[in-house]
Amino acid sequence: MKSYVITIKHNEKSVQAAQRCINSMPEFDVQMFDAITPKDDPVKIANEYGFPIEGFVEKFSRYENCLAAFLSHSTLWRMCVEDDEEYQIFEHDAVCTGTLPRYISHQGCISIGAPSYGKFTTPSMLGVNRLTSKRYFPGAHAYRVRPKGARNLLEAAHTHAKPTDVFLNVTLFPWLEEYYPWPVEAKDSFTTIQNTNGCWAKHNFNQRYGIEDV
Repeated sequence: MKSYVITIKHNEKSVQAAQRCINSMPEFDVQMFDAITPKDDPVKIANEYGFPIEGFVEKFSRYENCLAAFLSHSTLWRMCVEDDEEYQIFEHDAVCTGTLPRYISHQGCISIGAPSYGKFTTPSMLGVNRLTSKRYFPGAHAYRVRPKGARNLLEAAHTHAKPTDVFLNVTLFPWLEEYYPWPVEAKDSFTTIQNTNGCWAKHNFNQRYGIEDV
């Protein structure tokens, strides 16, 4: 299994947060993955991949930032398929706060992160559950994906691309799962994706919460 933390390498806060993520799970060889950002012209990249872009116009996120984040995740899905190996994917604000098993049996894609925003339902069983906390991933800050699952995600992205966590939903992918107790949390004090509306729902939101231009 390969592990990556999506990192905006030209942003000092992102690099520092990503290093904190890496330091929180020394038993895994987590590598920084150079994130796609608005500077990379994400609209052009999405068009080249044949991903629709209309789904990224929404009230909680900044359009190009949200699209760029999805492209970062989908690039890792493509690498997962090419490597034919399970991937463990983190966003830079993820921190391991519990016991993260080296092996988890799952059907193709499983969230290992605690909900980071809004209301949610707590799974009733320990270990692997069907996606329970929400009907979509409770944040895309920590999950595992296998080649078969990544292939399915990429296929659906050609017709249903939208913000990463909302894209990972049980309507499109009824086989999505999550692991409980959640071993990873989002320890975020800033965002590179959301706008002010999107920040209000974050569990860690406070008056010092920052919105970064990247």
